[in-house]
Formats: sequence, C-alpha cells, structure tokens
Amino acid sequence: MKYKTLGKTGLLVSELCLGTMTFGAKGRFAPIGGVQQKEADDLVKQAFDAGVNFIDTANVYSEGVSEEMTGQALRNTSISRDSVILATKVRGTMGEGPNQKGLSRKHIFDEVEASLKRLKTDYIDLYQIHSNDPLTPVDETLRALDDLVKSGKVRYIGASNLAAWKLMKALDYSYYNNVERFASLQAYYTIAGRDLEREIIPLLDDQQVGLMVWSPLAGGLLSGKYSREDEKKSGGRRDKFDFPPVDKDKAFDILDVLKPMAESKGFSAAQLSIAWLLHQSAVTSVIVGAKNADQLSQNLKSTEVKFTSDELEKLDEISALNSEYPGWMLELTGQDRQL
Repeated sequence: MKYKTLGKTGLLVSELCLGTMTFGAKGRFAPIGGVQQKEADDLVKQAFDAGVNFIDTANVYSEGVSEEMTGQALRNTSISRDSVILATKVRGTMGEGPNQKGLSRKHIFDEVEASLKRLKTDYIDLYQIHSNDPLTPVDETLRALDDLVKSGKVRYIGASNLAAWKLMKALDYSYYNNVERFASLQAYYTIAGRDLEREIIPLLDDQQVGLMVWSPLAGGLLSGKYSREDEKKSGGRRDKFDFPPVDKDKAFDILDVLKPMAESKGFSAAQLSIAWLLHQSAVTSVIVGAKNADQLSQNLKSTEVKFTSDELEKLDEISALNSEYPGWMLELTGQDRQL
C-alpha cells in the first residue's frame, strides 16, 4: 500500500480508502447497503491489515447508521483511533425541519456533534461538505468549518461534488481571509467518465488540492457483471439503482479493451479500472466499498496492477473525452508557449 499527502498538508493517507456506504440499509441509498455490524467489523479489520488507514463515511449514509457502524467497528476491532484517518460529510437532509439540511453555521454545528457521537470519537480527521448549498454564502460555511478546526473537533476540511468555479471561489476566500482551506475534493472520476479532466483536475493540480475518487467502477458498470447484450439483468446494484449516469455505449467500448488486457495480466477488468485511476497523477486516494471480504480483497489487489506505457496509451485513447470549447481553443492558441 502506498501513501500520499492529502493536498497541501502533511497528512499521509493510503492510496485506497475504505468507503462505508454499504454499511446499513436505510433511506435512499439502501440498495447500495446491506452490510451488518459483524461484516463491517471484518471489512474494517481486513482493510486495516492490508495497509488502508483511510475510512470515508457520511451522515446521510443509511441515515446515520453507517457512521454508527463505522465507529463501532473501530472499537470492536481494537484499532487505535490515532492510526486511522476518519472522514465524514455534512450537507444532506437529516430531518424534517427547514434547518436540518444545507451548509449553514447552525446545521454544520448541529451535525458535527451528531457525527462525533455516532462515530464514538472526539475528533474527525477530515470533515467534508457533501455538495453545494446554493442558499448559504461560502463565507458562512468556511468560517463555521474554520471554527471547528480551531476547536479541535475537526483536523482538516474537504469538499465534495463542487463545480470548479465554486471550489476556486472557496479557496480564494480562505486565502484572502486567513481561514482553513479545503485540503481535498471528493469527486466522481472513472475511466468511463473523465469529465473531471476538463476544468477540475487542472484546478486541483494548480491549487494543490487532493483528489478522493468515489465510484471508481462507475456504479458497478465496470465490475465485469454487465454486458452490452444484457446490461439490465446482471444481478448487480445498477439493476435497482442505476447511478451514476454513464455513457454506456462508451463504457462497453472501454470494457472491450479492458477485458483482454486484464486476462493477459491475470487480473479483472474491475481491478484494471481502479488501477488506471491509481496511475493518474491527480488522484490521492480511490474510495472502494464492499459487501463482503472477497469483494474487498479483489479491490485491494488493484494496487498490484502495473501498466506499460503502450497499455496506458491504448486506454487513454479509447476513453478520451470529446473535444469541447474552450479546451480546443486553449490547446490551439497555447502551442507557442510550450517548453
């Protein structure tokens, strides 16, 4: 297992992060879940023994149950709290009241206390805003998060699912007002969905913000369970919860290249899909979830995959984004300033 610094910090996190959306089975994400406490304990221990020191959850996963199970798993396995980087999120709806959602100071302060209680800890290593809140000014959110860092309840702050302009606005506010800045962005990125490369990855590279990848297998589409001929009867979770949106024709074209390449290496297409992300310089950590030990074991083995330069070039070609403005214009006009 390799470790990387999280953005512009000295915090070292494992290149694979254990995602806990599968813990519990309540609410809108129930089709993804189903893991019970004993299974959660085993998965946490298995990941930790493999060198994973990074665990990601969120208050909305199974309506808080995922956080409860994560915290209990750390206790049940006797894994010391200071050896784990624990990340959770705030933003989603946690009740029927008008202030039980969003990124207001009130909701953030209420939810950090609830998360700490569920996780059975007195601090959160990485506290992330789960998405954009169009009603709350960014300065209110950042000052609330800055206060949590100063209080010791939170060590670092991160963002998730933000547009490039909103993330840059937040980073600028932090810089000019001397408040805590986002150390990381958690975002959807996969070989079957490389939209992040248009605006966000150049921003992350320029501003030294770490990238945590969610759904590296495109919601299971790259798991190997699905075929072009019968994509809706695989037995996978996409049968009930077809998310995230994917250009499926392109995804199957990519799988046509991945599968024989994987067979020649003695790995699966899923493992190569995760490994491709690990070979992208912008990626800090890839979040992998599992419902059982075998799934987690297969995901962990993706760190062993090595690509030749020709293989990476072939994968890049089949998965490349279509050219869009202003990208093609910037590429054209920037040719005279290449070193």
